[in-house]
Amino acid sequence: MAITLHPSFAVHPGPWLRAEIVEPHGLSVTAAAERLGVTRQAMSNLLGGRAGLSAEMAVRFEGAFGLRAETLLRMQMTHDLAAVRRRCGGGRGWREWG
Repeated sequence: MAITLHPSFAVHPGPWLRAEIVEPHGLSVTAAAERLGVTRQAMSNLLGGRAGLSAEMAVRFEGAFGLRAETLLRMQMTHDLAAVRRRCGGGRGWREWG
């Protein structure tokens, strides 16, 4: 039997990173982008939840802040799965979507 997580556990990693890592370190979006070597726009999109977390960005956060890239990617995957299930009727078979 599979374990089902409540949808509230499906947190987009971007806003979580903003609240738990970037802001507590006293960094602006621009400063965080510079620290990770990415554009301000890319960082803003991620932290605002408008873009998903890539494996490369997860590794950059791992190097800069000591977070596990695997953990961040699991957060993204859980968020993505929950979003698809909401759009497609709660996990019914794909042939039933539509």
